[in-house]
Amino acid sequence: MAIPLHIGDEAPDFSAETTEGTLRFHQWIGDGWAILFSHPKDFTPVCTTELGYMAKLKPEFDKRNCKIIGLSVDSVADHKRWAKDIEETQGAKLNYPLIGDFDLKVAKLYDMLHPNASGTAGARMATENATVRSVFVVGPDKRIKVMLTYPMSTGRNFDEILRVLDSVQLTAKYKVATPVNWHEGEDVIIVPSVTDEEAKEKFPSGWKSPRPYMRVVHQPR
Repeated sequence: MAIPLHIGDEAPDFSAETTEGTLRFHQWIGDGWAILFSHPKDFTPVCTTELGYMAKLKPEFDKRNCKIIGLSVDSVADHKRWAKDIEETQGAKLNYPLIGDFDLKVAKLYDMLHPNASGTAGARMATENATVRSVFVVGPDKRIKVMLTYPMSTGRNFDEILRVLDSVQLTAKYKVATPVNWHEGEDVIIVPSVTDEEAKEKFPSGWKSPRPYMRVVHQPR
């Protein structure tokens, strides 16, 4: 039975066939960041739009030292046929690996499907794989930093995932948190665990404090 995953857990390692050959997940991540995002089934409309948009965003993830990898519960051969549709309809060529998960192994390992789900992907409808629209952000330490799961009928906002990546990379480096709707370059909040004395050393330019528990500071660089 799959073990439920939580933020801070080590991302399960696996070997898989992909559109770019066989890979071992942790080894493939290397010393950088990674985003694993999954889809209910090949040749489905919402997934086609998502994969195309992610291909367009890939240069932004590259700038952040973050690899991206997709997963769909069909074969690599089907993925390669589907890639042609993605390019023709979305105007973007698949430029990152797409995992073939025909036996549902990775989907179950990441608790995307009920552990009792059975049968190969080819024998299942997309509606039976309804929970497989998940996103995992994995850090260089191979631990899960972000988990998002969307319903099958709702396409994901990958601009938001890029924003979240900016936040977790920043907060991993500095003792700050990002406020509501934060974007790169905007003010951040000093975390409560940092005392005022420590904050003076870390943020010598000072901060605004509308309340004693809220210390707002320019984004550190």
